[in-house]
Amino acid sequence: MAAGPGTTADTGPTARIGEEEGKHVKPFTPEKAKEIIMSLQQPAIFCNMVFDWPAQHWTAKHLSEVLHGKQIRFRMGMKSTDTVPQFETACSYVEATLEEFLTWNCGHSSTLGPFRDYDYSKFWAYADYKYVASLFEDKTDIFQDVIWSDFGFHGRNGRESTLWIGSLGANTPCHLDSYGCNLVFQVQGRKRWHLFPPEDTPFLYPTRIPYEESSVFSKINVVNPDLKRFPQFQKARRHVVTLSPGQVLFVPRHWWHYVESIDPVTVSINSWIELEEDHQARVEEAITRMLVCALKTAEDPHSTRAWLNPTEVEDTSHEINCLYLNRAVSAFFDHYRASKTVEIQVLRTNRECMKKEELNMHNLLEVEQTGSQNLTLGTVKQKAASSFGPALVPVLPSSEEPPSQRGEIFKNDGKDLVGKDGEHFGKLHCTKKQQMRSKSENALVEPIASNSTGAPSQACISTDDLLDCLVHPQVTKIVAQLLIQGRSL
Repeated sequence: MAAGPGTTADTGPTARIGEEEGKHVKPFTPEKAKEIIMSLQQPAIFCNMVFDWPAQHWTAKHLSEVLHGKQIRFRMGMKSTDTVPQFETACSYVEATLEEFLTWNCGHSSTLGPFRDYDYSKFWAYADYKYVASLFEDKTDIFQDVIWSDFGFHGRNGRESTLWIGSLGANTPCHLDSYGCNLVFQVQGRKRWHLFPPEDTPFLYPTRIPYEESSVFSKINVVNPDLKRFPQFQKARRHVVTLSPGQVLFVPRHWWHYVESIDPVTVSINSWIELEEDHQARVEEAITRMLVCALKTAEDPHSTRAWLNPTEVEDTSHEINCLYLNRAVSAFFDHYRASKTVEIQVLRTNRECMKKEELNMHNLLEVEQTGSQNLTLGTVKQKAASSFGPALVPVLPSSEEPPSQRGEIFKNDGKDLVGKDGEHFGKLHCTKKQQMRSKSENALVEPIASNSTGAPSQACISTDDLLDCLVHPQVTKIVAQLLIQGRSL
């Protein structure tokens, strides 16, 4: 209907009221949001779901006032990029307040203070992976500022969340999380996410060194890859999205991700959502922990700094790790013992998986050449796919080839939601961060480059090379199934 005299179709009082009301109506009920999260198998951006969260005001400046000069640890990394990932074991650390961080981040040089040895033009700082419950232990009311119950997880708030505050260039190495799926609320600044699907795991050259429970790292710096050393990475399907303030990113189980801050100050809040598969995943992690600690401490009994991630501060003795494994297996059975029917079904499923694994093991020395490149997310029928639209935007594969230099990746930074080719991307137990598709299982074994270079590979097999095979995610999965099956017989 045409607009009458004196009014316009899009600026009249009625239209403005309707527009304001629309801004304050969340596109998904908590039940629908949870259904999407539990069924969706690709990353997606939730829009207009957190506009009323008090945590939207958690800027670095606001948090510095709330924390009243409390010191927190910042990880310091180099802005210059190499082909080798900047693992946490190679970074230095600074204890500082948020006020001191903001002063340094504004480029104010100082001969005093905790950042005095770090030139802002050369370094980034990241207060990453800070438990909200620990930071605000004397201000528990602030937990209510984070309302994950809007996504269907009733009772979950800031207490089950972690906080991330970084400067321009701050990043996390490419990794996958063994436990749960991930919800990430962007509060301040923007972060660029590079994601790769679980079935591309063989092309990411997984490693457990440095060791951190529930984190499987990639040997590759995905923004500046060494394609001569890691040629299979060219087969990996990169998904890139820029997350802006007010948006929530859903990262499904076992999706690889590399995250970098692309604004002067970034603040994010995340929570890992427990999944049924976590019960077996914890057994797999306990196996990994025992093997890594046994071999690495035998190699060098007096130094753990080179291989143990700084976040891992627990006792790594064999006795403790053995107890850890036994408890994980017991917890697995305790979970399923409540329902005998479910237990029988789980054991039957494990046996079926074992049969599939046995068939795949016959092909371990044959590398599938086409494999996962022919897979597309469109082949997976997802109940949640029908919900895609302005309020739920899928993160789609990037059309760009892996670059030889970092600067070539982002010639178009993308106005938050729009990709280079005009595609519209759309902008666990709390200890942290689970089943690859059968296609990838046929492509497990790739020629694994030694950590050493220049010498013949047959003379350079190291402890780390052996561990890359022994605690490969698929191998530990098989071992966990054997342990569980053996205990059930």
